[in-house]
Amino acid sequence: MKIGILSDSHSRSDYTEIVINHLKEQGAQFLVHAGDLCIEDNLKLLHNSKLVYVTVFGNNDYSLLGLSDKYKIKKEPYYFKIKDITFKLMHLPYYLNSDSNIVIFGHTHEFECSYTNNTLFINPGEVCARQKPLSECVLLEIKENEYIINYYFRDINTNNFKKEEYKYERK
Repeated sequence: MKIGILSDSHSRSDYTEIVINHLKEQGAQFLVHAGDLCIEDNLKLLHNSKLVYVTVFGNNDYSLLGLSDKYKIKKEPYYFKIKDITFKLMHLPYYLNSDSNIVIFGHTHEFECSYTNNTLFINPGEVCARQKPLSECVLLEIKENEYIINYYFRDINTNNFKKEEYKYERK
């Protein structure tokens, strides 16, 4: 199973579209957005991706509150399952505990991944390239006994993504 993870698009729907297309090219079967979409165009991109997706409201998403019924945008923390894996999705990193298999968060605009107490924690970094000239995302591959995190980042002045890979044994 491959899950595309992104966060902090802000008003950069152009970068969001590039990231979504890249994740789809890498085989993403699902998309998870950890908030701060800021504009409806980013929600439309998730919806039009033709992939199953979910997202949460970020601290800059007040203007999107009225769109929660139209798009799959939830209040944080939001718990869901894909197959037998439990997820907790949030924007603000306030609930970082091991109460699900995978915890996804955003807000800090910094890529992070760790595996603690049998829980995988992932922050995919920022799509918007606000704090650095990089647009970032993650492709999480879940295998029977392993998590593979492919961290992708693209200098906004180039078209090519670079990749770093992290692996954790699933227990």
